[in-house]
Amino acid sequence: MDTIDLEQWLGEAAPRPLAELLRQLAGACARIARTAARGAPEGLASEADASMCAALSGCPHVAGWASGPQCRATVSPEHGSGGAYLVMFEPLDGAAELAGNGPLGSVFSVLPHLFRGTPASDAAFMQPGRRLLAAGYALYGPQTVLVLSIGKGVHVFTLDAEDRSEAGQWRLTRTAVQVPAASTDFAIDFAMQRFWEKPVQRYVGECLAGSTGPRGRDFAMGWSTSLAAEVHRIFSRGGVFLAPRDCKPPYRPGPLRLMIEAAPMAWLMEQAGAGATNGTSALLDLVPDALHQKVPVILGSRDEVERIAAYHADPSENVSWQLFKTRSLFVPSRL
Repeated sequence: MDTIDLEQWLGEAAPRPLAELLRQLAGACARIARTAARGAPEGLASEADASMCAALSGCPHVAGWASGPQCRATVSPEHGSGGAYLVMFEPLDGAAELAGNGPLGSVFSVLPHLFRGTPASDAAFMQPGRRLLAAGYALYGPQTVLVLSIGKGVHVFTLDAEDRSEAGQWRLTRTAVQVPAASTDFAIDFAMQRFWEKPVQRYVGECLAGSTGPRGRDFAMGWSTSLAAEVHRIFSRGGVFLAPRDCKPPYRPGPLRLMIEAAPMAWLMEQAGAGATNGTSALLDLVPDALHQKVPVILGSRDEVERIAAYHADPSENVSWQLFKTRSLFVPSRL
């Protein structure tokens, strides 16, 4: 039986405009993979951003995009009013580890342009993750993989290393990915332990106690600065990833950007039967107040995510709840 490639899969699974957009994103990821493989880290982040922007500016279905390195959304010069989609992306996830040859990725997601007929301003992007039409990431390593969902499960494509076409050839290598509900893996930046809130302290403490503790089994702990690498580990063998709120001054509401990082990964997790929360609310239910709003992120195997959420809900854990869990006091509902 012949292997299905991305082109064929999109032709059968996605509406034509969305398929064309995702082909452009996949092509940009293939070009970033080749650039990264050349081993010249200086300037790679800006090259990755430029590659994604160029791919989107040439797509007639994209009204605008929001990039991690850019402060404001970009309106498509030619299709800002007529395009059906808005795209958010982090061009080079894990860039902090470039010098150490650590794992790198690109994260992207697609929203509908609800105000079609008007330019795609920042306000057009203020939608909860539930409205996503597609999300995915590329992970650049010994193999370059593209993990993608259009709301019909999570599927993995691998870049053909011998193909020299500009857009690359992605072959379907895993389909209908499911994350096991239970796991003994967890990932968290332990250097921040003294600043965690009590529910997270409790969860990690129980895991570290292992078979002699209340969980009655041993756990394995890891950590990477690449969100794409952590999510891919969960898709490979299960587990939970925690980037919790902390009390380290200056206070910040969370470490990861809701729209550009948290929402697309939460979308993928839920498509694979896993969970995603900020501790008190489902990540996909959060309505952003700002383009680069940051939130706590806890995602992965559903049993573990539900346990951590239950610890946050326990009044005895003394968690500092947000005044409004899904919307700011000061920003009126527009959508």
